[in-house]
Amino acid sequence: MSHASPRDQIKLSPEQMREMGYRIIDMLVDYTGAQAQFPVTRALDQVTFDEILNEPLPEAGSDWQDVLEQFERQVLTTVDHLDHPRFFAYIPSSSNFVGAMADALASGYNIFNSLYPLGTGAAVVEKLAINWLRQLCGLPGEAGGLFVSGGSVANLSGLAVARRIQIQDDMRGAVIYCSDQTHFVISRGLRILGFAPEQLREIPSDEDFRLPVADLERAIAEDRAAGKRPFCVAATAGTTNTGAVDPLNDLADLCEREDLWLHVDGAYGASACLTEHRKMELVGIERVHSLTWDAHKWLFQPVECSALLVRDRHWLSAAFKETAHFLTDAEEHSKEEVGEELNFMYQGIQLTRYFRALKFWMSLKVFGLGAMRRAIEQGFRMAELAESLLRDAGYWEIVTPAQMAIVTFRYKPRDHDEALADRVTEALMGAMAANGFAFASHTKLRGKTVMRLVTINPRTTPSDIRQTVLLMGRLAVDLEKQFTSAAGDA
Repeated sequence: MSHASPRDQIKLSPEQMREMGYRIIDMLVDYTGAQAQFPVTRALDQVTFDEILNEPLPEAGSDWQDVLEQFERQVLTTVDHLDHPRFFAYIPSSSNFVGAMADALASGYNIFNSLYPLGTGAAVVEKLAINWLRQLCGLPGEAGGLFVSGGSVANLSGLAVARRIQIQDDMRGAVIYCSDQTHFVISRGLRILGFAPEQLREIPSDEDFRLPVADLERAIAEDRAAGKRPFCVAATAGTTNTGAVDPLNDLADLCEREDLWLHVDGAYGASACLTEHRKMELVGIERVHSLTWDAHKWLFQPVECSALLVRDRHWLSAAFKETAHFLTDAEEHSKEEVGEELNFMYQGIQLTRYFRALKFWMSLKVFGLGAMRRAIEQGFRMAELAESLLRDAGYWEIVTPAQMAIVTFRYKPRDHDEALADRVTEALMGAMAANGFAFASHTKLRGKTVMRLVTINPRTTPSDIRQTVLLMGRLAVDLEKQFTSAAGDA
């Protein structure tokens, strides 16, 4: 009788596992200690692109060293580094080594965190981690939640709970309200849930890019008079464009008066709850019905790690629970010991669930809340430093001052030519990507192109900010000369 080889059992020998593991750990440690020496952005050349796409199906296996070498050569060299201290684009994810090792543990032990009897310790850790987040944002003791992949699924799930609890899944005539600064995941989530585009009413933001309560109140009254059914306000704590925080306390008052559900997308901004005085910008967040919070943003976790919190934990099972005969014994065992809220398969969309809570739990225990708090405060200070340097440079217009670690600005030509300012500002992102030293992104505000610096990486230094502002100035001046010269030649 022949025995299956280790390869046919989809396994390596203990020696190979140790060798591969030590090699990967060395790679990660070397990278972590030298991130600032890497270019922030990487270009993908067509030859490498074709090599990757044209690789045939591997019928026979390869040596793990060869595969790891290919990863280093073809994959690692062609990705942008979102954890780089000078990656200021979008909303960066700075990660941390403890969280990465927690992911290795969760994957290595293949922990299934859906049904309490099959992952008891994991379920308890996730409940504890959610309870820590609940305490930080001030939600009541009966609140609960779970970890999901990211803000897209967290917001989708929160809106699904609102649909179930607030209108019992009857979407006829139902209306949801948000500002024009709300992230597109809200509209996409509503579309997935079956709402028509006209059921989302977008309110123009005020001069500070926040959701104006008076305008919102008028819109609700108009819709009620027209026979529609207002049921939910989707607010934001830290918009992607400018870092603006909608007036949460006033919105909570309005939702209470009008019997509306208040959902808040706090993807990155909710992390300001950890700080002593910056959390005042989030007053009212403790009154929400549902809240999304991405730990892989300003809580420094590796992707994917987002949380959905709801005011009453029983709302989750009311929205998502389905039963199956093959799970009857496990369900009964769970109810006898802890109740159904630790069966996370009934609390959200996923049945098969990864143990995402482990990295947040381990990171917070290793580094402590104080270190997290100081790291978040550092992000605020770096944006304020960037704003000060941009103002002092003399050729930047500050569009929105530093708030929630975001500052927006645009180039200001000597002759105040707005068309030229747009061209230079739009081209600056590409010039920075080509340069590779630092990277920032742009967006549109009131029809004008603006650059954004997002400074939430705790390893970003004042020197990084100063050098980046100087670089942007040199690139912008060069771009202005190029465009002016081209216009003259024409």
